[in-house]
Amino acid sequence: MLKYHVWTIGCQMNVADSQRLASALEKLGYRHAPRAEEADIIVLNTCVVRQQAEDKVYGRLGSLKPLKERHPDKIIGLMGCLVGVRDPAPLRKRFPWVDVFMPPSEPGPLLDYLGERGMIDPGQALELGQTAHRHRLQDEELVLPAHERGRLVSAHVPVVYGCSHACTFCIIPFRRGVERSRRVGEIVAEVRSLAAQGVREVTLLGQIVDRYGMDIPDGPSLADLLRAVHEVEGIERIRFLTSHPNWMNDELLEAVAELPKVCEHIEVPVQAGDDEVLARMKRGYTVDDYRRLIARIRETVPGVAIATDVIVGFPGETEAQFRRTYDLLAELKLDKAHIAKYSPRPQTVAARKMADDVPPEEKERRRKALDALQEQIVGEINARLLGQTVEVLVEGQKGGKWYGRTRTNKLVFFTAEGDWRGRLVPVEITWTGPWSLQGRVASSALAPAALPAAHRAAVSV
Repeated sequence: MLKYHVWTIGCQMNVADSQRLASALEKLGYRHAPRAEEADIIVLNTCVVRQQAEDKVYGRLGSLKPLKERHPDKIIGLMGCLVGVRDPAPLRKRFPWVDVFMPPSEPGPLLDYLGERGMIDPGQALELGQTAHRHRLQDEELVLPAHERGRLVSAHVPVVYGCSHACTFCIIPFRRGVERSRRVGEIVAEVRSLAAQGVREVTLLGQIVDRYGMDIPDGPSLADLLRAVHEVEGIERIRFLTSHPNWMNDELLEAVAELPKVCEHIEVPVQAGDDEVLARMKRGYTVDDYRRLIARIRETVPGVAIATDVIVGFPGETEAQFRRTYDLLAELKLDKAHIAKYSPRPQTVAARKMADDVPPEEKERRRKALDALQEQIVGEINARLLGQTVEVLVEGQKGGKWYGRTRTNKLVFFTAEGDWRGRLVPVEITWTGPWSLQGRVASSALAPAALPAAHRAAVSV
């Protein structure tokens, strides 16, 4: 039996793309190999949003060269944002041991290559459609890899590919192309297939997920899509990310508040707390706009948890401008902040027209300052949960403890006998920290055996 191995780095969209590639290979009879050395097909799904991620890809590519030299029959594929939507000729010249180059969300080149090598049964090749443009990773029947089927509790579902906004620091429009929304029926069919395989929670993905449907004349909105997904039997929780302040409207917030399955958890990046920096980033809003949005979210969705993204050391960012970002986070007290140091990305406006003039050590100092602030803020927020009982969707085990997340995306650990995977469990919080919580199963919880068998075992697909 031929085997495949997919190595993934980067965002949740890459995770979803890798899962869809694995689904396509599983349909062809391939099986997952946990180690690249054991696989006949090795695919690296890449990220270039920051230099650190890109460097890891180059390191991984280098490590595969001797493997390819020892085993020339192994097939090595490169996928994702490093390839992008451009001509792969420069990459082919730089990495001659790579056999196949695939744009983001496009397994077509690999499947075509397998067909040319006689590694796909002709009947299967005909069924899948032996042309690259029909191999987009938008198949409604998503068959989870065998090692995940019945065990995967939470899954990511892309709803809009690419981005047309073009912030000056962001490489995504150049690597993933323009905005393209999937059909509602296609998305719902995929969610339904995931639910049949034991998935209880889905996260709807888009670079700017709030813009779902805006590329289609009279198209559906994200709120419309949430209502459609909400009707899928077996799905207990729905999330969506990542949002943009300019397109998070009242219709969407009201849908979050009204639909019981949609979690009170919103990610809406601010990126900077200074108007001049925001203007240079081409974000399209002011700090006061963002303040008003946070207030509106909290007013419309009681108990909501809000996460944000921040970039430190953007070109021209002064100490005073950084302090405004620090003060904004201290003021808003958000539940999570992803802090990143700016790194120039090829083709972007910032890389072409702005000097990367904040020294690396200063970027690191600013990152650490915001991390320390956020650790204090989140520690205080989580401390309020001590002694409370929260609903946890159990995802698996780690270090002998079960773990899962609350509706507001708090990570919770607890110890209990039996199999709790995939259950919604009331957990009394006995310890809190900034990054996780610990607790015990509330006495009102049913024993694991009471869970319907359909949610405990893999479903044959």
